[in-house]
Amino acid sequence: MNSPYLRDALALCQRIPQDAIALLARVSIASVFWLSGQTKVQGFVLNPLSGEVQLGWPRLSDSVVDLFREEYRLPLIDPTIAAVMAAAAEHVLPLLLLLGLATRFSALALLGMTAVIQLLVYPGAWPTHGTWAAVLLMLVASGAGRWSLDGWWTGRRAGRA
Repeated sequence: MNSPYLRDALALCQRIPQDAIALLARVSIASVFWLSGQTKVQGFVLNPLSGEVQLGWPRLSDSVVDLFREEYRLPLIDPTIAAVMAAAAEHVLPLLLLLGLATRFSALALLGMTAVIQLLVYPGAWPTHGTWAAVLLMLVASGAGRWSLDGWWTGRRAGRA
């Protein structure tokens, strides 16, 4: 079909800035992992969706180590260590994505976490994990875009060259 309406619609879609797509990808996937990280800690709550805020020193929630021991059952790693690593990663890496700082590294690390979850924890949840992987792969391949600290830094360095 080669109608003028279809061509116009395609031309309009092609005008969507890649920077806007990257920003939406960063914010969307960061929220998924941030909210998951929030379920693993107590004493520190920062939920922009509900508006709930409790600023304190974070510690593992009472049930999270049991969750890693009984449900997740990751091989080769102590459940307490796995819980601490997951809680830290699910807070630090999404924050980096929101800022657009070390975006490719952060997205790659979260992609690795997604692979572990898919392969070892919830193999039946591949539609969800596939969606996460697609967004993360886009960020690994394309970067954060200009609307990010990575983009600012790259532009600054290019100005010096």
